[in-house]
Amino acid sequence: MRKYSLSEEEMKKLHGRKMIAPIIITIIIVMYYIGFAAVCFLMPIPLGLGLIFGFIPLVLAGVIIYVLVERIHEIRSGIEDDLSQY
Repeated sequence: MRKYSLSEEEMKKLHGRKMIAPIIITIIIVMYYIGFAAVCFLMPIPLGLGLIFGFIPLVLAGVIIYVLVERIHEIRSGIEDDLSQY
């Protein structure tokens, strides 16, 4: 089996393609969570419930952004998913 070496420009292009889907999915999910939190804060429910139900989606949005940053680091460093090795 022969391995082919890609140029630096080709690697950047390949990495860019791999980052598109995680970024788009993260944007959609974060927008949903922020919208959900805004609705919880604006609903006429007791303040405590509004804060609890509004705070949890904001925490989840932060976690999703953190996971996206980790995934981008993996893609840029060339670490592939284990599934791609099979």
